[in-house]
Amino acid sequence: MGLQYFIFRFRRVGLSQIEMGIRGGALMTTCLPISLRGVSKMYRLYASLQDRVREVFHPFQKKYHREFWALRDIDLEIEQGTTVGVVGRNGSGKSTLLQIMAGVLKPTAGEVFVEGRVSPLLELGAGFDPEFTGRENVMFSGSLMGFDEKQMSERLHDIEAFADIGQFIDQPVKVYSSGMFARLAFATAVHVDPDILIIDEVLAVGDARFQHKCFLKFREFQQAGKTILFVTHDVNKVLQHCDRAVFLEGGRILEDGKPKNVVDAYLDLVLTGTLATDEHRGRMAEVSNASEEEASTEAQATVQDLDQFLRHTYENDQCPQRPNYNQEEYRLGDSRATILDYRLVVDNRIDPPSIPWGTNTDIYMKATFHETVETPMFGISLKTVDGVMVTGTNTRFTKLDLRPVHAGETVVFKFTLQLNLQPGDYFVDLGVAEKLPDQDRLLDVRNSLIHLHIEYIKTFTGFSDLSQFAEEIVRLTPASHTVEKNG
Repeated sequence: MGLQYFIFRFRRVGLSQIEMGIRGGALMTTCLPISLRGVSKMYRLYASLQDRVREVFHPFQKKYHREFWALRDIDLEIEQGTTVGVVGRNGSGKSTLLQIMAGVLKPTAGEVFVEGRVSPLLELGAGFDPEFTGRENVMFSGSLMGFDEKQMSERLHDIEAFADIGQFIDQPVKVYSSGMFARLAFATAVHVDPDILIIDEVLAVGDARFQHKCFLKFREFQQAGKTILFVTHDVNKVLQHCDRAVFLEGGRILEDGKPKNVVDAYLDLVLTGTLATDEHRGRMAEVSNASEEEASTEAQATVQDLDQFLRHTYENDQCPQRPNYNQEEYRLGDSRATILDYRLVVDNRIDPPSIPWGTNTDIYMKATFHETVETPMFGISLKTVDGVMVTGTNTRFTKLDLRPVHAGETVVFKFTLQLNLQPGDYFVDLGVAEKLPDQDRLLDVRNSLIHLHIEYIKTFTGFSDLSQFAEEIVRLTPASHTVEKNG
């Protein structure tokens, strides 16, 4: 019988010790599948290999390293049957947290209690020997989980069918692509009857069809009362599949609770680069729960802000100050005009961190012209994260002929889009050009200027919801319709 229950207990002072026991034994102190108390993880960072050697042999134990705390004082309890999504920016401690839960890493301080068979699916390459074939690695992984050869042989057919890598199952893992590895690793992890499934972004390398199969398996696990933890940068996966979410930043838990609240806090940091204060969050909560009178006041404030935007002119670029600004934008054009600012207006809110599905969104752009342009043209396009064009239009397509713009004038132009798109992240291009008979001349095009996040509200397939409507028109039974006969 394999290890069913293990406890890592680490003292804050003195040497670490590992205590191991069998489920139901005297060592079991908690009925929660996972419980972390004051867990911290520190790494020693050295400027060079020489510094590492100097520290080892220094007669007075001089320190040549600096401490890096990947995790700080983590207190976390996860209940049975919960699906928890862990979000955070790169380097926030997500992977370290999951590795400690899986028993791969020992914390520097704190206590970790884990009850049940854990099946971890961590970074690519973890747990598989590259010289072994896929079949050999599956059998070896099963033995580590406490299964004998007969038990794993009974599961092997299901694992092969789920992974669907064909004859590569008998080839060394070192020749696998990342997608093939992910398929086999996930198939193995979910077919060893785990009580706890831990996944660290490895599904990001699989194709869409395989990811869909994986999340169907997620639902089976959820219905069976399994506990699932997974790290992802796709917040829509968290919203769709999780009962709870945890937001890590700088090795600390900043938000823990309902997925919607946690995702909002995470997006606030990603899109604005700053953390919302408690005062700001409280103000946003008051607005979201406001009465009609309060909502009217908020709308008036938005109108005032927008009025200032429409009336003011300035020389410096204001776009980097906007919360949805993408600093990775790139520009094209001959600089005879300059796009200096933009604003998003959604349901009487200006520049919200996320946009509900299907909402009409007004996108204002402000451009100053440095030379007279007889036939100005404005355009907009919306792209996926992969750069795939979702939609785009300009005043040529809409057959809107604009008056000439003279040097020194500033123009504010508005596009209105109804964003019936799959939830996720998108980027907006804004552009100003001179419309010419043969080929338009670009004045200023700011590609991927705005980062939009569309919230999950309803489920549909494909890229866009075309507002389909379905209804039953008539139902005919043998007794209710007339059969026409020839002749």
